[in-house]
Amino acid sequence: MSRARLQKLFAALLALAVWQGAALLVHAPILLPSPLQVAGRLRALVVTADFWGTVGFSLLRIAGGFLLALAAATVLAFGAGRFSLLEILLRPYVLAIKSVPVASFIILALIWLQTSQLSLFISFLMVFPVLYTNALAGIRSADRQLLEMARVFRVPWKRRVRMIYLPAVEPFLLAGCATSLGMSWKAGVAAEVIGVVGGSLGERLYDAKIYLMTADLLAWTVVIVALSAGFEKLVLWLLRRILRQIGGVPA
Repeated sequence: MSRARLQKLFAALLALAVWQGAALLVHAPILLPSPLQVAGRLRALVVTADFWGTVGFSLLRIAGGFLLALAAATVLAFGAGRFSLLEILLRPYVLAIKSVPVASFIILALIWLQTSQLSLFISFLMVFPVLYTNALAGIRSADRQLLEMARVFRVPWKRRVRMIYLPAVEPFLLAGCATSLGMSWKAGVAAEVIGVVGGSLGERLYDAKIYLMTADLLAWTVVIVALSAGFEKLVLWLLRRILRQIGGVPA
């Protein structure tokens, strides 16, 4: 095992030890259950059909919201990079989404939409400005000399995108995804909690809070963290491969 992995393992074990020590000091499971108690509740939940139904419900909607935002942000960023008028027209919406509190959008969405679509809409809305801004910055960072040469030699637009723009956009888009993937889960689950969306992870957190089931609350929190981390790694890996294959660079 590498030194970096050993350091990460040590940090995780130390965090669990601190948690266990705090639980022993408090000596009140309703306030702070121990890691073993949370693990026991998680083990009991995982074997139920309701658990997987809940995970699938929220995963499909939050992941769907993120992927829709990624597609829309990329297309609109390339459009704005080519047509300055489009960038000017989009600017007020991007600034409004970045500035308005997420709670305001959740309340509005509860008026506009069915609760089952709430987490998809909020996930989309919260990550779109980050992805759009990063993609647009990547387009603007493209080598101007290469672009001028492509213009002189009348290189088709599609080939310019593959050979010049995509290599420039890739690091910016990956950084934007790394930043916004966790944000999509935080915003999506928060929307489910506020809207008490039936069959969702947010509803499970809300129920655990109402009935003072702290072990369940922490167990569901562990599930959300694991889903967020796994989805982040999968999306970044896939995006790297797709961008490099489209751009003609080996993954």
